[in-house]
Amino acid sequence: MTDLETLATAAGRELEDASAQEIMRWAAETFGSKLCVTSSMEDAVVAHLASSALPGIDVVFLDTGYHFPETIGTRDAVAATMPVNVITLTPRQTVAEQDAEYGPDLHDRDPDLCCSLRKVEPLQRGLTAYDAWATGLRRDESPTRANTPVVAWDPKRRKVKIAPIARWTQADVDAYVQEHGVLLNPLLWEGYTSVGCSPLSCTRKPGEGEEGRAGRWAGSGKQECGIHL
Repeated sequence: MTDLETLATAAGRELEDASAQEIMRWAAETFGSKLCVTSSMEDAVVAHLASSALPGIDVVFLDTGYHFPETIGTRDAVAATMPVNVITLTPRQTVAEQDAEYGPDLHDRDPDLCCSLRKVEPLQRGLTAYDAWATGLRRDESPTRANTPVVAWDPKRRKVKIAPIARWTQADVDAYVQEHGVLLNPLLWEGYTSVGCSPLSCTRKPGEGEEGRAGRWAGSGKQECGIHL
């Protein structure tokens, strides 16, 4: 077990009942410039938390080439108005280059491969400069996230993975957004509850009574892009 793995395991126990602000302060004090935040730009909640603990922190955004214009606009607004350094990662291939090699609409035919090429691999490259990364995962989002630790060891990337709002509910998020005036993706006002890539096979509005991430890869059995697996 590496020193970072030992640190992560201990912190996961010790910080389980800590507030999101306390978890982010611990992360900032422990890792400094070796800490980043990853954001899908569905909202800027974790970026705001992190910037309060470590102004100028790197906020990593994956530009898959398939994002809604509103998502790109949210990224640009975060970069312009918050004390963070937004870093945009891109896949090795453009959408056109991917289409030429794999055929068009790979997201419909093999969404796991599409996500691997356009999200998982770019993030793997983008995190090499860091020892730890913070995400906006919450336990109430889906069954696949129900056991998300607030701090854990990420064996795939050999980094410390921090989920400061893991214990939050949607009501907690809403209250934080209102209190601090945090930027939100405009699509959330239009009925989307989880915002990913724009093809309908990737993101749609959930139906009445469906859980928040039901609109992601609807009907395919797929629940995660692969970043958090």
